[in-house]
Amino acid sequence: MKVSDFILQRLREWGVEHVFAYPGDGINGLLAAWGRADDEPRFVQSRHEEMSAFEAVGYAKFSGRVGVCAATSGPGAIHLLNGLYDAKLDHVPVVAIVGQTNRSAIGGSYQQEVDLLSLYQDVASDFCEMITVPEQLPNLIDRAMRTAYAKRTVTALIVPADVQELEYAPPTHAFKMVPSSLGSPAYVPIPADDDLARAAAVLNEGKKVAVLIGQGARHARPEVEAVADTLSAGVAKALLGKDVLPDDLPYVTGSIGLLGTRPSYEMMRDCDTLLVVGSSFPYTQFLPEFDQARAVQIDIDPFMVGLRYPFEVNLVGDAEQTLKALLPQLKRKKHGSWRKKIEKDTARWWQVMERRAGVEADPINPEYVVHALDALLPDDVMLAADSGSAANWYARHLRLRGSMRGSLSGTLATMGPGVPYAIGAKFAHPERPAVAIVGDGAMQMNGHAHCPAPLSSFPHRRCRTSPTPASRAPSGWAACGWRSRPRSTPRGRKPWLRTVPSSSTSAPTRPSRRSHRTPISTRSKPRPPRSSRATATVRA
Repeated sequence: MKVSDFILQRLREWGVEHVFAYPGDGINGLLAAWGRADDEPRFVQSRHEEMSAFEAVGYAKFSGRVGVCAATSGPGAIHLLNGLYDAKLDHVPVVAIVGQTNRSAIGGSYQQEVDLLSLYQDVASDFCEMITVPEQLPNLIDRAMRTAYAKRTVTALIVPADVQELEYAPPTHAFKMVPSSLGSPAYVPIPADDDLARAAAVLNEGKKVAVLIGQGARHARPEVEAVADTLSAGVAKALLGKDVLPDDLPYVTGSIGLLGTRPSYEMMRDCDTLLVVGSSFPYTQFLPEFDQARAVQIDIDPFMVGLRYPFEVNLVGDAEQTLKALLPQLKRKKHGSWRKKIEKDTARWWQVMERRAGVEADPINPEYVVHALDALLPDDVMLAADSGSAANWYARHLRLRGSMRGSLSGTLATMGPGVPYAIGAKFAHPERPAVAIVGDGAMQMNGHAHCPAPLSSFPHRRCRTSPTPASRAPSGWAACGWRSRPRSTPRGRKPWLRTVPSSSTSAPTRPSRRSHRTPISTRSKPRPPRSSRATATVRA
């Protein structure tokens, strides 16, 4: 057995089923091992290493398991970085396996040689090591997996090409050998009783309690609902926590911050007590004034407490277990004017969103597309949104309900993860539909991030964005907003430039703003009736 064979074997023993990767000669040894292992774990090839990293992040976000990605040495390892930073900043467990030139060439300014230990020392600051002898395994793989799970972060293993081809030899019962074992036992931290009592006292004294939740509260939905009911509070959601509570609860005010809702803003403006659960929401200006509210924070990471706001009590613990311990100490408040105002403001907000989506636009109001999609989504859909306007519409127009899941690049807010997130989510749950909401900028950036497996290999659902009967619904080019098939454009020509007769001395000019909305070849054709709506088919 070669080192490369053992790496894949150990990944299987850790329960890894997919590795999102792009091939290159820096990992030829691993690629050959995949052939010998009958593609277990499955090698999922993207069209770019950055997409592989994003797919691993999406897989980890929607499965709760470690996402694993792999790339070749030098440029391949560099391409992974954007997706790896996305994982690091959103606290997602991802393990990166990258190749390196032969050990004999390291330090010789060799072809495609990059100092990967230095390059990865920030993004994989918790664990980044190079395998130089077979006896370092399985220890390095186990530590990479265990650290990623325990710290919800990125770890990296660098495997020189010649090491991949060495015969595997396990560590012996000898001096300076480091054996290892499988597994990452679960642990659930709970705050001390005195801290819980102090937090309960602050919350009990509040008259106008507001709750802010993030992704750290995802497994504490019943407890969050019980706390909100007991304290007669409203609940706002940081963007990464959008799927923690359903939006059809009347006291859930929706998103907060730059892409937030008016009821969330007004609740924070008027509250006198704040409870933050599992969130490191960065925009302090959207939280209560410093001398306005007393505040309590719950976070599982002791390094993240006390940030963003002058909290009076900081509780370090798992959200579910901490709230369970806190609930018996809370005094039930009557659902009075504070709670009623929150519910009234929230109901009015969704009416405003409906009116915004109904505003006429040429060729179509993009907010209408997302707003119409909202009612058509199945309750088990997995949603991924890209950065930019798509994130805005995702935050404000989609009402998550049931077991819906959703995510985006929350902290890095990088462009491009929408489609690969959905691909990773689909590999995590092939039985559930996956939908990506992506703007034109991200599609131009990463338009080659196509699904690596035929869509027919996955169960899929079709979501239509309007109630137009299928027999009368536009399809093909019309569904994409074109009134007829556009003519092909000669190489080097820009489709937005008008072609003038050769006898004219005028230079090509950009068409008017109105004529730029559709292809030049179809501008003379009549527009469809205003009542018709374009129809989109989304395959998951």
